[in-house]
Amino acid sequence: MKQDYTGSCHCGAIQFETSMDLEEAIQCDCSICARKGSIVVRVEPSDFKMLSPKESLSLYTFNKHIAKHYFCPTCGIHPFHRPRSYPELWAVNIRCLAGVDLSVIKPQPVFGSELD
Repeated sequence: MKQDYTGSCHCGAIQFETSMDLEEAIQCDCSICARKGSIVVRVEPSDFKMLSPKESLSLYTFNKHIAKHYFCPTCGIHPFHRPRSYPELWAVNIRCLAGVDLSVIKPQPVFGSELD
């Protein structure tokens, strides 16, 4: 069931709101997600609202440059990205959400490392 959440990077420069079902959490094993340690839920653009100006973000792309990995240039935290497999969606890092008990989350594995 979808619930509303607020989220931010560590220093608070990047703030956002989202609505999601935490039971849809995934953990990707691709080279960047594994290093970031992200646990994400993919959400429709209508379920995501960035509260900070887009100019506050830094962007990293690699390989095919389809995925857009946004991060805070001040603290370095990656609160969300546009995934390669679903670039029209937002992949929100649930580690950046306020009030989420990660000990009860059971993310499903996704094998991004197998993409060409």
